[in-house]
Amino acid sequence: MRDVFEDLFSNPTDAKAPNPMEAARRAMRPPLRRRFYRQVDVTAQGDGFAVVLDGRPVRTPGRRTLSAPTRPLADAIAGEWSAQRHLIDPAAMPLTRLANAIIDGVMPAPAPVAAEIEKYLASDLVFYRAAGPRELVALQARHWDPIIAWAQEMFGARFALAEGVMHVQQQPEALAAAASAIPIGAAESAACWKLGALSVVTTLTGSALLAFALAAGRLGIDAVWAAAHVDEDWNMAQWGRDELALQRRAYDYAQMQAAAQVLALLR
Repeated sequence: MRDVFEDLFSNPTDAKAPNPMEAARRAMRPPLRRRFYRQVDVTAQGDGFAVVLDGRPVRTPGRRTLSAPTRPLADAIAGEWSAQRHLIDPAAMPLTRLANAIIDGVMPAPAPVAAEIEKYLASDLVFYRAAGPRELVALQARHWDPIIAWAQEMFGARFALAEGVMHVQQQPEALAAAASAIPIGAAESAACWKLGALSVVTTLTGSALLAFALAAGRLGIDAVWAAAHVDEDWNMAQWGRDELALQRRAYDYAQMQAAAQVLALLR
């Protein structure tokens, strides 16, 4: 069973792929395995809840137990396994993929993940505004200004805005205040899960503030997604749809849904 999970959920850029092109091919067209289990359950294990198949624990690619800090979260992961019919399709299991990443990547070393979110915060998407056209400027303001106002109210943080892509230096006090939303240095399982979910949302949107707003319940997933894609949607409205970009966005949105589900279940 371990080999199956390593094949299904391991990083497609690992040593099994002989070159980057082959890694990309594997990532785009992963081989699907037949469903080999009948029953999916959740059992209490230590301070968490493990997903078991026919009574046997599921292992992550790093050979750790696939478990979650709360029963509802473990049930949601188990639901993905139950939903697989004849074949096991990792692309249809974003919550399991996120769980693997958190268990194998975040929990052993949460500090670098927290530092990466802080790095995004210093150059957050919502700080950088277009100089024109005015319709795009208005769209950015409509989606992003409420986030800036919420951050000021929530954290007491005043951020500087800029036109274009030239870096604007933020006040250390503002960054430190907003960074208080990151569970830095937290070793307990639930905090690491929240940290991993925040990291996914931050990376997908380019905005730590949007991730914080989603985690706090200030914005829903669709509002966060729309705010993150103001510029891209504007360009598509002017120049036409980019089908490849839309396919990528569909995959990313599934990852965002998984992260939002984690944040909601841990709120």
